[in-house]
Amino acid sequence: MVQDNHSAGRGDGEPVAFGRRLAGSETFKAMFREGMGLVEETASYLDREGRSESKRLSRAGSLSYAAESMRLTTRLMQLASWLLLQRAANEGDISNEQARHERAKVKLGGVSSATGGTGWDDLPERLKELINRSLRLQEKVIRLDSALREQPEPVDNPVARDLGRIADAFAGRK
Repeated sequence: MVQDNHSAGRGDGEPVAFGRRLAGSETFKAMFREGMGLVEETASYLDREGRSESKRLSRAGSLSYAAESMRLTTRLMQLASWLLLQRAANEGDISNEQARHERAKVKLGGVSSATGGTGWDDLPERLKELINRSLRLQEKVIRLDSALREQPEPVDNPVARDLGRIADAFAGRK
């Protein structure tokens, strides 16, 4: 595999950190907008329409609604925290090291939903849609977080190594 350092904007022979590139891309910005929009949309739904719908549910349905809405809001708050930290790192408000330290506190995979489980069919369709969208966003964020955590392997570049030896040899002569 040939690495094109010029097109990657690098000339130091180091591999490109694709996770870092993706985190600063338009793809991340779209993911950020999607996540923040989903937080607002969910809050609005739960405060208005969802509240009305939950009152019409059976007792079992009401319990499922309460449990799933709590899981949904917890998941979205974790995702929003991660997205805000990454945006702060992208914009230089915090260092990548600070962002990495703070992101370690965010539990991205800790809150699941029993889609298809007991009580799922009793939930309002709109709540199920919001839950499914949040789970898809969670998968995207987990993939990006994993890519950011991966450190690219250094590339053994014999030409760069030999050039370094030549430079060292000439640097020793005065």
